[in-house]
Amino acid sequence: MTPLVLGSLYGIVTILVMCSGMPIAFALGVVATSFMYFFMPASSLDTVTQNVYEEIASITLLSIPLFILKGAAIGKSPAGKDLYSAIHAWLNRVPGGLGIANVFACALFAAMAGSSPATCSAIGSAGIPEMRRRGYSPGFAAGIIAAGGTLGILLPPSITMILYAVAAEQSLGRLFLAGIGPGVLLVILFAGYAVFRARKEYKMAHAIYTGGGAKSAYLDDEHFTLAQKVEMLPRVLPFLILLIGVMVALYGGFATPSETAGLGALLAIVLIAVVYRIYKPRELVPFLNSTIKESGMLLLIIGMSLLYSYVMSYLHISQSAAQWVVDMHLSKWLLLAVILLMVIVLGFFLPPVSIILMTAPIILPPLREAGFDLIWFGIVMTVVMEMGLIHPPVGLNLFVIKNIAPDIPLSEVIKGTIPFLALMFLAVILLCFFPGIATGLPNILMGVK
Repeated sequence: MTPLVLGSLYGIVTILVMCSGMPIAFALGVVATSFMYFFMPASSLDTVTQNVYEEIASITLLSIPLFILKGAAIGKSPAGKDLYSAIHAWLNRVPGGLGIANVFACALFAAMAGSSPATCSAIGSAGIPEMRRRGYSPGFAAGIIAAGGTLGILLPPSITMILYAVAAEQSLGRLFLAGIGPGVLLVILFAGYAVFRARKEYKMAHAIYTGGGAKSAYLDDEHFTLAQKVEMLPRVLPFLILLIGVMVALYGGFATPSETAGLGALLAIVLIAVVYRIYKPRELVPFLNSTIKESGMLLLIIGMSLLYSYVMSYLHISQSAAQWVVDMHLSKWLLLAVILLMVIVLGFFLPPVSIILMTAPIILPPLREAGFDLIWFGIVMTVVMEMGLIHPPVGLNLFVIKNIAPDIPLSEVIKGTIPFLALMFLAVILLCFFPGIATGLPNILMGVK
């Protein structure tokens, strides 16, 4: 059987198994082991567990459960609400300040937690009710939180970037640094849209009031005294210090990514104990359980995705597909456009973790041969995968928002994310024209590669 026929069969079977409703990790494992049984030596089945173990027994992957523990500790505490309240108080006099506060809070929380769902849940549980109380439309309130939550996979520490660094064999430190510029770019774009949208939201709130509806807080002149603003800082500053401390340890060369993850997790637990008095065993159990469940699920997906890729490589499917792409002799930018379109389509059905590990063996060789910087491409790919978190049918952040605001129709949530999808697409275009947005900082701090 030729690699083309075998690859087509591999893809069709994968789609059918996933459409059956089977969890992604098990679906990938079933497909991989089935093809091992029928198309590989019988002895290969004896090494399944060994292959999976060897793939995930990585010192770099060790940082994943530790970063998850750090994110869970912060996410399960009131830190998100306190962070949001403090930023809201300082920005309330700015036009669209509440929307900007949500974006900034999402960005800072994402940088501390490294998780998109955790960011949506922590900031959205405080931000969405407050925005609706002040007269913002439900769709915009949901959309800005869903979009802000996507920053969790772009701003360091990002679990998605850790996996890309492993798959592409690139420096994790450079990749983390490369994510900062585009992350700031998206924050500016999102905040700019919040300012632009504020006038329309105010008019809508005023129209509802003049039409006999309830008067929203948006129409009141809310004011915070300097004393009130300063009073909110002590509960936020320790977590900002944690964020800065972890970055200094990593980029100052004092610790490896895994050691930094362990340090961050330990400091996060200490901080919630000191700041929020969360230290009793029954109070620690919820986020420890959350860490175990999320880490187990993620590592299982990683292990099965790597096994899936191993089978593709053994059967020469990935090599043949990569060579086929090269032989098409597409122009450099057309090649990039085709690959990113494929990533967008895969984002309809798969989480970023699976997309990276399943596609890396196929897409990275042609990109490398075309002369693309794989650090830069990792950032562009991450922004494109961010879009997958807020578009149907499997936009994870959409369902997180629906869970914390069940009275907002899913159609409204989706409608609210459309402008932010356009802004992400704009960010991808800007990264293509100005790659230094991503590569400038790592080149300055770590030298030109």
